[in-house]
Amino acid sequence: MTALTLAQARTIVDAALAHGRANDFKPIGVVVVDARGAVKMTAIEDGNALLRADIAHGKAYGCVAVGVGGRTLQKMALDRPHFITALGGLTRDRLTPVPGGVLIRDAAGTLLGAVGISGDTSDNDELAALAGIEAAGLRADTGA
Repeated sequence: MTALTLAQARTIVDAALAHGRANDFKPIGVVVVDARGAVKMTAIEDGNALLRADIAHGKAYGCVAVGVGGRTLQKMALDRPHFITALGGLTRDRLTPVPGGVLIRDAAGTLLGAVGISGDTSDNDELAALAGIEAAGLRADTGA
């Protein structure tokens, strides 16, 4: 079985943070979870708001819990709000259905986990996630 390693999670976090700094993003928080939704790594930049880690976790956890990227979760929230509300309850409010949550896959397409980022716009959060996943040599799935 393929598993997301701590080294890969560290690369994702470091590259995502570097991408944010290189592009003058507001301070971001990054959470990487494995395919079970267990946290592998969390990093929150100085100057970040109190709930950014929780929001980033909700983005990542929601993706692996439902098996889709953040953009698909956002579409589901718009198209079927009652369903997303029910999922929120089932996940004990650990679901944030917006871009910035990105599934992490290996070259064969096997789900390894997800990264969630919060701090700038959702689109910029997603760009930082993509940079992190690419730096780790893995495939990103935004749900777009």
